Amino acid sequence: MKRRTDAPQDRYYMVGLMFFILGLGTLLPWNFFMTASLYFQRRLETNESSNGTEVVRKEYYFNNWMTLLSQLPLLLFTLLNSFLYPRISEAIRIAGSLVFILLLFILTAVLVKVPMEEDCFFSVTMATIWFINSFGAVLQGSLFGLVGMLPQKYSSIFMSGQGLAGTFAAIAMLIAIGSKTDHETAALGYFITPCVGTLLTLFSYLVLPRLVSQLSSQHNCITHNPSDLTYTNSPHISLYADEPGSKASVIEVFKKIWVMAFCVTFVFTVTLSVFPAITVDVKTTSEGENWESYFISVCCFLIFNINDWLGRTITTKIRWPSKESRLFPVLVISRVGFIPLLMFCNVQSRNYLPVLFEHDAAFSVIMVFFSLSSGYFVCLSMSYAPQLVEPKDAETAGALMTFFLALGLSIGAALSFPLRKLI
Repeated sequence: MKRRTDAPQDRYYMVGLMFFILGLGTLLPWNFFMTASLYFQRRLETNESSNGTEVVRKEYYFNNWMTLLSQLPLLLFTLLNSFLYPRISEAIRIAGSLVFILLLFILTAVLVKVPMEEDCFFSVTMATIWFINSFGAVLQGSLFGLVGMLPQKYSSIFMSGQGLAGTFAAIAMLIAIGSKTDHETAALGYFITPCVGTLLTLFSYLVLPRLVSQLSSQHNCITHNPSDLTYTNSPHISLYADEPGSKASVIEVFKKIWVMAFCVTFVFTVTLSVFPAITVDVKTTSEGENWESYFISVCCFLIFNINDWLGRTITTKIRWPSKESRLFPVLVISRVGFIPLLMFCNVQSRNYLPVLFEHDAAFSVIMVFFSLSSGYFVCLSMSYAPQLVEPKDAETAGALMTFFLALGLSIGAALSFPLRKLI
């Protein structure tokens, strides 16, 4: 199927704004839990008596488990959403997922004030991360289907909102740290923020049909050709015309896009194998208590999210190498070099590897190129794949790429465990 070119004018950019908020809302859960790693580590810092004399710190490997239990449900429920799509209405999948995500964020905020034994707190937090990302996967898959019915600019707006979700979470954490309040109050305020963001996302989805209905009334989209699809007053907006010919099979589509599928899988495998499970344990060498409090939020999360978004944005102006170039997968594979570079930074604690890049500036520079290349190659891979197939098969290509994206995230999360132990 191909996109219609006679789309109505979006006056005041309200529909675009709604899709930007929807994109932001899809990645809020992952980013807010990831950026709050310092809060969770503080709650889990505990000493246990061993042999009645020696005191050792119990290691939960929180960041590794958080990464793995965030990405596994993304992979599983991305597949599940393919079966849910024809059986459960879009409104239930999107609005229902947002409601459950909101309830889980409220639970997380409440637990800030509830004293809990460390093992119990860890188990409850891991269960929350699993379920919140399960609903997030259904939400994201459903919204990708919805935005795919609209002109290309709305897909770009939606992706831009997703790209800024991490920056939004990092700034919220910086504000919480700089609030000069006690740790509990700062954490409570931090987790209330995504509650408000999720409510705003739900509101945006609920008002979207009315905005689209207004767009439809401004533009006569009813054609005399019965093969054309028309606008409706429901969220299921069809802005496509039928493409003659049957769709190719999944295997046939995969044969055409397998290079791009490999690339998006490999990019996220490299990225998630070290971020945030390893990068969050880098310690500053600069003196000063204030900077130590801000170091990870700035040099790890803020730098990564800003440059990841910048890398995605650059692809709107620069697209090199081309989709046919053999250099493209070579450059993607070369990103594996970032793994040892980040492992040789001042990650603490460590048992085997030496520290080669001790200074904060070295870590920051590596993070800039690491995140910039991640966003750039992911966006190129995702945009190139549909161009390698016939227009009627673009939807199948997009679904396959979403699966391989999730596969890369899951493989990277699993690799973070042995890589962290190697340090």
